Amino acid sequence: MPRKKRRSFTQAYKFAAVKRMATADSIQGLADELGVQYGLLYNWRNGLRIGGEDALRRVGRPSRADVAAIEAIPAPVDITDPVEARKRIEELERKIGQQQLDLDFFRAALRRVRDLRLKKGGPGETPSTR
Repeated sequence: MPRKKRRSFTQAYKFAAVKRMATADSIQGLADELGVQYGLLYNWRNGLRIGGEDALRRVGRPSRADVAAIEAIPAPVDITDPVEARKRIEELERKIGQQQLDLDFFRAALRRVRDLRLKKGGPGETPSTR
């Protein structure tokens, strides 16, 4: 039995289908009209909600136009300029400091949870060893 060829849909097609879902009387009817499974429409909608339009791009190797668009993005900071380099270093140091505060907070919270688990234990029970 020959396998069905996997269909590929453009980002614009997926976006239009998701927009039609909002006004469709029946998602199953829309899926039948478009010739897709209704679960695929929900996947596209959820992807759009979570990742925006980029989540609807085709799976697989990017097209030449996509590669050209990515390569056209300029470098964020000119590290040869000492003033820009200093600003970038300061920004990264602030970020590291914030991450260290977050880690300290979560370590303390985990310690408190562990201590509560060790103290816990009702009558006739042995406390947890973890």
